Order: sequence, then C-alpha cells, then structure tokens
Amino acid sequence: MAGRGPSRPTEQDIFRYRYQHGTNLGSIFVLERWLKGSMFIEGTQGSSELAAVKRSLQTVGLEETRARWEAHWLTALTEEDFSWLRDVAKCNSIRLPIGYFTLGPTFCTGTGFDGDPAKVYLHAWSAAKHLIENCYQHGIGVLIDLHALPGGANGDSHSGTDDGQAALWNNKKYRALARDCIAFVAQEVMFHAMAGVIGIQVCNEAKWDAPGMYEWYDEVLEVTSAVDPSLPIYISDGWNLSRAIDYAMARNKIPISIPRSPVVVDTHKYYTFSEAHRSMSPDALIAAVKSDLAQLNGRQGDVLKQKGAIAVYIGEYSCTLDTRTWDKVSPSERPRLTKSFGQEQSRVWTSKASGSAFWTLKMDWMDGGDWGFKEQVKQGAILPPPWLGLPLDRVIAIATDAEDKRSQLQEKAVSEHTGYWDRTSPGVQFEHHLYAHGWDIGFNDAMVFFCARLRGTVPPGQGDGGDKIGALDLWVRKRIIEANQQDGKCAWEWEHGLRRGVHDFYSIVGV
Repeated sequence: MAGRGPSRPTEQDIFRYRYQHGTNLGSIFVLERWLKGSMFIEGTQGSSELAAVKRSLQTVGLEETRARWEAHWLTALTEEDFSWLRDVAKCNSIRLPIGYFTLGPTFCTGTGFDGDPAKVYLHAWSAAKHLIENCYQHGIGVLIDLHALPGGANGDSHSGTDDGQAALWNNKKYRALARDCIAFVAQEVMFHAMAGVIGIQVCNEAKWDAPGMYEWYDEVLEVTSAVDPSLPIYISDGWNLSRAIDYAMARNKIPISIPRSPVVVDTHKYYTFSEAHRSMSPDALIAAVKSDLAQLNGRQGDVLKQKGAIAVYIGEYSCTLDTRTWDKVSPSERPRLTKSFGQEQSRVWTSKASGSAFWTLKMDWMDGGDWGFKEQVKQGAILPPPWLGLPLDRVIAIATDAEDKRSQLQEKAVSEHTGYWDRTSPGVQFEHHLYAHGWDIGFNDAMVFFCARLRGTVPPGQGDGGDKIGALDLWVRKRIIEANQQDGKCAWEWEHGLRRGVHDFYSIVGV
C-alpha cells in the first residue's frame, strides 16, 4: 500500500530544490585583483588574496588591515543590493565563494596564510554568516562555495595564492585540512540553523584529471553524510562533465540502505578561453549553446530505471567572448549579439540545469560590462525564468485555477495511464493506485513550491514570483525514498504518477 506518503515540502526543501537563479558574489571573501584592484595596495606583487593581505600587513599593519578587510566583507551587499537582486534581477540564490582562510586562523595552520595573515581572518566567518543570514531574510538562498582550498584545487590565483600550484591533490595534509573545513561548514549549517543555505560546494574548478579527486570526494561525502545527509553537496566536474555525471549518478543511487548527501555537479560554461571558441563567430557560439549539456541526454526522467539521479548546476558563466570572435562581425552588431548570447544561455540553463550563477555581481568597474551581472540584466541579456517574474496576484490566480482543475486532471492522467497499460499488457498485474497516489504528491509538491511566497513557507518580503522544482530528478529520488517506493514490482508507477502530477501543475502555470 502507498500509505500516507511524504510530508509537505518544508522551507528547507524549497530553498534547496527549487530552480536556482542567481549570481556569484565574487572577490569578496576571495580577492581577485582584476575584479577588486582597490584592495591591492600599490607595490603588491601578485593578484591573489594572500598577496593582497601580505602587502597590506607590511604597509599598514595588522589592525588597519583587519579593519579594512572586515569593512570589505560587511559592506559586500547593501540593502539596495538586496532589493535589486530580489525585485529587479529576480534572483532567489547567490553563489558565495569563500576560502579556507575565511573560516578563521585555526584553518590556516600549516598553509601560506599561517602567522600574521591568519590573524586578519579572526572575524571572517562571522561576517560570512551575517551575509548569509541577510540573504535568507530577503528570500535568497546561498551556495557556500569553498572556492580556495589548501594548496589549491587548480593553479590560478583564485585559489588564494600566486604559487601556480594545484597542490591539494598530491598532499595528504592539505586534503585532510580541506575535508575538515567542509566538515566544519556542514556542522555550522546543521547545528547553528543557517537557514537558506542551499548546499556546500566542496571544490571550485578542480584541474583536469586531478589525481585522487573522486576518492577525496568520497571521503568528503562520508563526513557530510554523517553530519547532515539532507544537505546537498556540489562537486566540481574538473572540466569533464561526463565523468562527473557518472560519479554523481552512482552516489545518488537508488535504492539506498542509509541516507547519503545528495550530489550536484557544478560545471562552468565559458566561451572565450579555448582556441576552438576563439575561432568561432558570435552566431556560431550562440548556436553551440543550444546543444550544450548534451551529456544529460538520456540520463534524466526516470530515477528508478536509471537507478540514480543527477542534477547539473552552472556555477559560472558570462556574456564575454574573445576579441577574435568579435573581430568577425561589425562593432555595431556587438550589443545585439551579446544580448542574444546571454538570452540563449538563460534559456538553455533554465531548461536543462538545476540552476545557474552568473560571474559576477561586484567589481571595481561597475556595472561590469560583459562580465557584470548588473550590466547584463540591465541590457536584457540575462533573463530570469518566467515564473520568478509573476506578480503575486497572478500566482494566486494560477493556484486557484489549479485547485479547480485538480480532480479533472488527476482523473484524466490516471485514466490514460491505466488505459495504456491495460491495452498493451493485458493480464499483467499492476498497482495503478500507486500512480494515482504519486500524481497527488507530485501535483501538491509543485503547488507548494510555486505558492511558497504566498503561504509563508519562505521568509516574508521576498517579493513577487513563484518557484519551480529545479533539481527535479534529485527531488523525485528524495520523494521515492520518503514514500518507501524504492523497490517493488510496480514502484515505477508511483514515480511516473509523481512526474505526471508535477507536469500537470506546470501545464497550468505555462512553464
């Protein structure tokens, strides 16, 4: 029997599983000179966080350096910024890059930040938590991104130093420290009620074919699953999306015997750095976006059949193209093509991914040009999903219409399902009541996500709009487990019913 089924989606469920439309808050807790040159005192050798903090310590001393860094963190987002993100850009999330040093002096021991640099970060984690809480109060979820790990997951300066090394992967001490950093953040989220945290990204832009990366991911998942198995863990694809999808599918397997952290794959989409992209015209690159994320083809849509679930998140993208690409068209065409390029990315990420975050919101040279979220929103290049822009009176009207049509839609769906299988497989024993029960759960789940801002499920003051389930396969997997429908001859009927219920609700919304 189906039983009563899963409970109503919670606020935490909605923050973590809705489609995440947002931006990165780059160069706040992990400095990059090209974005925030004002934090680099004249004479600084290098472009990393460590270079900036060391030069400041040499020039003005510890107290002034700490005060300057703390002011930078605490003024990262103003009330005007929150209002713009929520009401203009229609963001419901941000990706927040931090470093291991952000967690405080204890985590700097044995690293390049050991000693006086570590003392600058005495209150850094408190500042990060303050920002996360402010985001939550405005209805904005936060992906905590461990952007800079000890030794570096790649050799770039956004790993915190300028040594050009990706030493994390070949150093047991660094890997253990990185794992401890993630455990600390997971415990903080769990035990200090950091509402609105949508997940932890454990690694940013791991270098290609990093040795032992997936074994280290396994170690991290053991720890996070022990702390809070409900907390989504985001992994870097290491620029090999297919391999990362295979890994995540295996970790998001079903059936399961014990709860495990759900895994989301973070991939970054830039069209300006490779020789192949530089040689292409803007129109050719826009066309290429249309077929992106093809690695997901055939991997989604049936969790029980696939024996696992997958969600892919676009953690970074921009509207930037190389000068060689722009040289192929007239300068007068650039605004139109930039807008088309951004809109096509918005469309594809919304249709295929579980969320996306533009790079980036803040820089010294606001509004940021092709790298600036604010500029590209203003130009109409980056568009929010349509459901996020619905006025509340329209959300109410849709919800009312859905309630009115609910019985009719369920009856139609169940009739079509039973009719099909009775015709194609006569004499086979089915459990069509599971389909009906799953449909009811799916329709209700989609309704609860969509109407969360009306019903007080998310904090007040979030503004207009509804929410849509984004990491759908992971959500379906979660509901299958909660409904005790992981196995059984006809468990698939429950899953198919749930998916049809979600689909039928969104047919009313028009998305």
